[in-house]
Amino acid sequence: MKIREIMTRDVQTVRPDDSIRRAAQLMDQLNVGILPVCDGRDLVGVVTDRDITVRAISAGKQPDRCKVSEVMTANPRYCYEDDPVGSVAELMAGQQVRRVPVVDRNDRLTGIVSLGDLATDAKNDRVVQDALERISSPSQPDRT
Repeated sequence: MKIREIMTRDVQTVRPDDSIRRAAQLMDQLNVGILPVCDGRDLVGVVTDRDITVRAISAGKQPDRCKVSEVMTANPRYCYEDDPVGSVAELMAGQQVRRVPVVDRNDRLTGIVSLGDLATDAKNDRVVQDALERISSPSQPDRT
């Protein structure tokens, strides 16, 4: 099974120069915790609700003045539409991430795949269970 068969298509994006307030409002409206950050059609990062909270709000940044580019994760891990589900589950487990942007072979964003997509649509329960266990393993806090 390929990722294109289970991924979420037509995802909303934000631009690097959008405010974190706009990103947070869009997350609220869409009931999501992550947004791909695109410059034109190119994926340049991802921003999560946690990024906004930890990297911006806790640092005292103003939501209307702070740009997405200041708190996003640049150059995120991504997968291709034609990658096998098992290899993407392995990527998620290895990076301890629950969501991965999906791009085509021209590196244009085409969707996003989540652990939930794997759990509900993938046919290999063992792959999903292993990914969930490894993603959920406690990691050491980043104290930098």
